[in-house]
This record gives sequence, C-alpha cells and structure tokens, in this order.
Amino acid sequence: MSTSVLDEILTQIESSPGSAKSLVLYALVNTLEYEAAGCLFKLTKLRDLDPEGRRLAYALMELMAQGGNSGKDWEQAKQRMDDLVRNG
Repeated sequence: MSTSVLDEILTQIESSPGSAKSLVLYALVNTLEYEAAGCLFKLTKLRDLDPEGRRLAYALMELMAQGGNSGKDWEQAKQRMDDLVRNG
C-alpha cells in the first residue's frame, strides 16, 4: 500500500503548518481515524483547497478506502502531523 499521499501531506504541513490548506488536510486525516463515527468531514471544506489540495484529499480518502488509515505508517505520519500543527 502506497503511503506517498501521507508523505505529500507531511511535506505540505512541514512547509506551512498554519495555512488553511495544511489545516484542512490535517482535519481530514484526523476524521479518517474515526470510522465508527463515520469519518465525519464537512465536504464544503474542500472548497478551501486549491486543485492540488483537493487531489491530496481525494488520494487520502482512497487510502482510507484501501484500509491505509491505520497501522505503523499511518500512526507515524499522524504523530508527525500532530507535532507540526501543535508546535508549528
């Protein structure tokens, strides 16, 4: 399973942790961890993304559909994203 979308999102967040694009992608990552709650994400937030950001969001949703929203790679990427967003 490819984790390149996680790497791309990490690169985005690393370059600009407080930007709208980074925060929307980060919010999507967070919601995809809660399958029991239906992975609730306000789809209108996709409007806040440029075409590249939407491509990443759609790739992230595909990763979730393939079961990639858990496991070591996901957890490591998520932890790094948490650190970047919380600590800038």
